Amino acid sequence: MKLYWIKTNTFIKKIFSNYVWEIPNTENKIYLTFDDGPTPDVTEWVLEKLQKQQVKATFFCIGKNIDSNPDLFKKVINDGHAIGNHTFNHLNGWKTNTADYLENAALCQSAIYEHQPVNPKLFRPPYGKIKTSQSKRLRELGFKIIMWDVLSADFDQTITPEKCLENVIENVVSGSVIIFHDSVKGYKNLEYVLPRSLQILKDKGFTFDTIQ
Repeated sequence: MKLYWIKTNTFIKKIFSNYVWEIPNTENKIYLTFDDGPTPDVTEWVLEKLQKQQVKATFFCIGKNIDSNPDLFKKVINDGHAIGNHTFNHLNGWKTNTADYLENAALCQSAIYEHQPVNPKLFRPPYGKIKTSQSKRLRELGFKIIMWDVLSADFDQTITPEKCLENVIENVVSGSVIIFHDSVKGYKNLEYVLPRSLQILKDKGFTFDTIQ
């Protein structure tokens, strides 16, 4: 049974208005985001597809994956993509006390800076699950909490790649923040969906930008 929204509910966006769900603009820009990397082979494949279409995206990286794959992490940045914090151990904020959650996010930030001297202020909570106390403190530290408008559900291995593509194409509007996963789990769907999404969305007149 599906327990997630493909298109984020407007009511939810209003309740949690301190989070970034979409980025309205008049230029038909949309924002591709990738969670859970860097992942050997998968992230490299994603970078290749993005480069082929001359598209820039935003990667929300897990700290331990950065430490394990520093050269791949550097390549993401060197290719001109934006970086965000996705905690060090992919923590579920609802199941983690605030002090531990903040410490884990800080560890991820340290991993980012250790391997590349950048200090991004974008944060995406794993699973989209974060307590108000965690969000408040992160925002006080200068972070933007980046959620999403369109969920590809590439992680869901019970859906077909064709359904995953439909999830994206049928729901994107100007300003949409779209979430994919450069992970082993998501690759089955991503391999089919990403190149087709890039071409179809371009053909529809959308342009792509990073989140700042």
